[in-house]
Amino acid sequence: MWENHNSVLIGTLLLALIYLWAVGPLRKRRGWAPKFPVGRALTFFAGLLVLLLALNGPLHDLSDYYLFSMHMVQHLMLTQIMAPLLILGLPAWLVSAIVLKPGMRRAARFWGHPLVAGGLFIVAIVFWHLIPFYDLMMRNHNIHIATHLMFMVTAVMAWWCVCCPLRDAGRLSEPAQMLYLFLLGVPMQVVAAVITLSDTVLYPWYATAPRTWGLSPLDDQQLGGLLMWVPGGLGLWIAITAVWLVWARRSGQRGMRPTESSDEEPPLTLPEISG
Repeated sequence: MWENHNSVLIGTLLLALIYLWAVGPLRKRRGWAPKFPVGRALTFFAGLLVLLLALNGPLHDLSDYYLFSMHMVQHLMLTQIMAPLLILGLPAWLVSAIVLKPGMRRAARFWGHPLVAGGLFIVAIVFWHLIPFYDLMMRNHNIHIATHLMFMVTAVMAWWCVCCPLRDAGRLSEPAQMLYLFLLGVPMQVVAAVITLSDTVLYPWYATAPRTWGLSPLDDQQLGGLLMWVPGGLGLWIAITAVWLVWARRSGQRGMRPTESSDEEPPLTLPEISG
């Protein structure tokens, strides 16, 4: 059964319309760039599609009413797929025109700083996986919505210093990106290990939830912990590998053309996204 949620549809539509206005009519009016950024737009809308799939349809219902493991899949989609895609979908000229305005530059550098953004993301992940707060989230729908918004916002903040198209807007150097992504994953792996290795069901909501797919509450919890542990950790290692490949490519280009600047090249584009 596919159930849509109006708040998700309206929020996604607003993001899509704002993006299309910025890269379409506003771009032409301000003379920011000569061409519509097709590659970037496809990337941004891929992020919106992930958002829709995570918060609508079968995955939403399975995660809310039946399976802890599906809740972990939902969170990974929002924090490790949707967030970087949305940032990678922003053209460098759009970031330069909006984020680098006086005042905005300071805000972007502060809220996108690794210690601030990464710290808030980690706090959100750890806090909402503590037993009392997780149970509160599941029993109060408004708090559940607020939690998902917190995950999405802090995930975008956390990925900003890796995926932002401009160094002036807060993107780290590639070696710093790799170290940052490694450190960002450590607390998540600790939380995942605690959940996976527990021999008791930690979250009362799923202990009494209707059973599906033949999974007991403990099996479901261990599967969810493993998903957070292995695919979650693997996602960050894939990002680290991508950053390393881009770093190696840029190092080679600088060696051949030392006067050429690469500040406006996106950091995680394999192949490079145009625009």
